[in-house]
Amino acid sequence: MAGFKSTERYIASRDLEVAVNAAVTLQRPLLVKGEPGTGKTVLAHEVAQSLGIPLIEWHVKSTTKAQQGLYEYDAVSRLRDGQLGDERVRDISNYIVRGKLWDAFEAEKQVLVLIDEIDKADIEFPNDLLLELDRMQFFVYETRKTIAARHRPIVIITSNNEKELPDAFLRRCFFHYIRFPDRETMEKIVQTHYPDIRKDLAREALNVFFQIREVPGLKKKPATSELLDWLKLLMVEDLPPDALRSNEKHVVIPPLHGALLKNEQDVHLFERLAFLARRGN
Repeated sequence: MAGFKSTERYIASRDLEVAVNAAVTLQRPLLVKGEPGTGKTVLAHEVAQSLGIPLIEWHVKSTTKAQQGLYEYDAVSRLRDGQLGDERVRDISNYIVRGKLWDAFEAEKQVLVLIDEIDKADIEFPNDLLLELDRMQFFVYETRKTIAARHRPIVIITSNNEKELPDAFLRRCFFHYIRFPDRETMEKIVQTHYPDIRKDLAREALNVFFQIREVPGLKKKPATSELLDWLKLLMVEDLPPDALRSNEKHVVIPPLHGALLKNEQDVHLFERLAFLARRGN
């Protein structure tokens, strides 16, 4: 199988390419951390496409339990069918609901499994998956059967660092932190997504974007996804680059800022900066 490299739609650093291919070689889950909006989830899609394998996505919520990734036993449906005299109740396997990992283990060919935002679940969630991700098998108690992976899946796990992950879990992963793209890389990302964007507009927009990220006190710094949304709006509105320029020493609130600033504290921060900049003149 060929290794992963940047694609036409996804600009990956050399370090990220190495991390993906190392995890595949070691047959260990790749744990990817980074700021929200830096392309962690998209990475799994691009790796699957690059390697030519199917993608199975498991998006974790605060209520998600590890068992749901394996299977769930629908006792309520079985009880209801039993009361109705349904013949299906004789076979308990009719009430076993397969999870994402079960689907991956029984796939006809190797697949990539994305376990997205693992840090949203409770602290026991990662530990509860240790054995299954190590041995690539699990036991179904209701049917007394072991489900083993036909082909060991590639596993990519993302985290936004909302909570610390257990050491035992971290030891079993290959880790990579996606650093925020520098100016040169961001220019390539913009060009990839919007090849027809005016160069002067892209240049001024990136100036403003990186200025905003440097403002101290921001609760949520805008990331790549916010920049791309903002650029799309600027292009649709056909705003001239001059509309983004400011002669002030302080950053002032940019046009269409709702694409960049995602909470009222940050909007108020920029409003205060704009007020102070006006008073200073």
